[in-house]
Amino acid sequence: MHIVVCIKQVPESTDITINPETNTLVREGVASIINPYDMYAIEEALRIKEKAGGKVTVITMGPPQAESALREALSMGCDEAVLISDRAFAGSDTWATSYTLAMAIKKLDNYDIIICGKQAMDGDTAQVGPGIAVQLDIAQVTFIRKIDKIDEKAALVERMTEEGYERIEVPLPCLFTVVKEINEPRLPSLKGKMKARKAEVISWNSQDIGADPERIGLKGSPTQVIKIFTPPPRKGGEMIQGDTEEVVDKLTNILKDIVAGC
Repeated sequence: MHIVVCIKQVPESTDITINPETNTLVREGVASIINPYDMYAIEEALRIKEKAGGKVTVITMGPPQAESALREALSMGCDEAVLISDRAFAGSDTWATSYTLAMAIKKLDNYDIIICGKQAMDGDTAQVGPGIAVQLDIAQVTFIRKIDKIDEKAALVERMTEEGYERIEVPLPCLFTVVKEINEPRLPSLKGKMKARKAEVISWNSQDIGADPERIGLKGSPTQVIKIFTPPPRKGGEMIQGDTEEVVDKLTNILKDIVAGC
């Protein structure tokens, strides 16, 4: 069984910088970590491999520094790592990112399951995982909290909802996005760290994956940030003091004045 895990390297802190020309995040030279939700995706892929056999390939799109995130995933037990890096990818929105990752996955050997974290903490859109499934035209189940059963043909999973959960049987190949309730990510071993340090990380650019130049980066992004600004500070509020009846009367008069002025 071949399990592909898509991860993203995100800024480690909230102290981020915006490129004033492109209105996109500056990622080069910024301390980064693996997106926390993606750690659960890595762990679940490793657990599936331990039960069903096969291999786990971890893949990310980003600048050259994203290789460190891939090596961390390798140290946890992933078998292969692929970095998709090209200046042409800069400024990609979720649609262009989904397309790029899907093209890279197509270049891999046959896959059975693709696992993503439910969302990235720097974008919070939860769109890339489902977008990959759409680009590959495969089944998808989002917000998975448990995988009950899996074999070469299908998987039985529990999907979180606002009211509880759903049990869904889905045919393979398919894509899952997982939530933190699904497991507890393991820590890499010393042996794993040493192996990851020496491991080969495959690197592909836009030409290697056969990406259409019109569908990647800013050019291939139907959504773009036009302007970024800091909202003005809020003005100080007005304190109303007195007993309950006095406060109600004063507040009622204030609201009447506001409505009359509209």
